[in-house]
Amino acid sequence: MENTNLQDYSHKRFNILTGEWVLVSPHRAKRPWQGQNEEISTEKRPEHDESCYLCARNTRISGDVNPDYKDVFVFTNDFAALQKDSPSFNVNDGLFQAKSETGICKVICFSPDHSKSLAEMEVEDIAKVVKAWQEEYTELGNNDMINYVQIFENKGAVMGCSNPHPHGQIWSQSTLPNEVDKKDKHQKAYFDKNKTSLLGDYLQQELKAKERIIFENEDFVVLIPFWAVWPFESMIAPKKVKKNILELSDVEAKNYAEAISVITKAYDKLFNTSFPYSSGIHQAPTNGEANEHWHFHMSFYPPLLRSATVKKFMVGYEMFGSPQRDITAEIAAKRLKDLV
Repeated sequence: MENTNLQDYSHKRFNILTGEWVLVSPHRAKRPWQGQNEEISTEKRPEHDESCYLCARNTRISGDVNPDYKDVFVFTNDFAALQKDSPSFNVNDGLFQAKSETGICKVICFSPDHSKSLAEMEVEDIAKVVKAWQEEYTELGNNDMINYVQIFENKGAVMGCSNPHPHGQIWSQSTLPNEVDKKDKHQKAYFDKNKTSLLGDYLQQELKAKERIIFENEDFVVLIPFWAVWPFESMIAPKKVKKNILELSDVEAKNYAEAISVITKAYDKLFNTSFPYSSGIHQAPTNGEANEHWHFHMSFYPPLLRSATVKKFMVGYEMFGSPQRDITAEIAAKRLKDLV
C-alpha cells in the first residue's frame, strides 16, 4: 500500500458516483468491542419447507399456488410497495410537497431449493438468475409507466429479510430513486465533460493499482470501492462499458454469474457463517433516453464487522454527520482476496 497515511490516520474519501464523502478512522480498528453481539443461526433448512410461501407447490397468502418450478420463478409481489393503478396527483401546499408514484414490484426465487443461497448455487444456476433479471428488465422497462428497474436482494434476518428462501426483489417505478438519481447526475456530468465512462475510467485506475481487487475474470472485476462505507462492501462491474445487463453476451453473463459466485462464497468463508447483506444492481434508466453515460454495477452492503456476531450500526455520527468506517478498503480487500 503506497500511501501509508491512508492506513494510519483519520481522513475522508470521496465517492465519485454520489458526490458524498466517507470518514475513515483506521486507528479505531484496534479498539476492543464491548457492544452488541448477534446470535449465530445454526438452523439447518430443508430443501422444501411446507410452511414457506416461496417454495414450489405451496400456497401464498394471496391464495395463488406456486408452480412446481425447477430453477428460477418470478411473480408479482403480493405485498407490493408500489401500486400500478395509483391515481396521478400532486400536493403543493406551501412547504408541503408530495406527488403520486406508480410502479410494479416482483419477487424472484433464485432456486426451488429452500436450503441454498447464491453462495451455495452452481455458476450455471446463478446464470439462470441473471437471465431472469434480463428478462424482467426488458419486460418492465418496455412499460411506458416504468422509468427505472431496481433489482436487489436482502439476505439474512439481520438485513430485514422476512423469508430465508433464496430470493430477491425487483421494484420498478415511474421516477428515479434517490441513490440512482445521484449516480445518474454524476456519471452524466463526467461523460459530458470527458466523453468517457466515469466508472470505466475508475476501474482502469483500480486495475492498475491492484490494491482493492478481490477477483477478476475476462469480463468482470470484483473490488472494494475506494470510498466503501460498509466494512466489507464490494462492487462487481464489467470491464467494458455496459449501460445495463441487456448488453451482456451469453459468455459475459456467465462471467458475471461467476463473479457473483466468487464474492458470495468469500463472504461465507470470512466469518464461517451465511453472510448477510443487501445487494443491488444500478443500471441505466428505462426512460427512453440514450443514457450513454451509464456503466452498470452491482454493490454488496454487508453489515458484519469483526465476526459472525458483531455488526456495524449506522447510528450517531453516521446519521447526523456522514458515513464512517474503521477498517480500510485495502485491508478488507486483502482479507477477502485471501479467501478466493
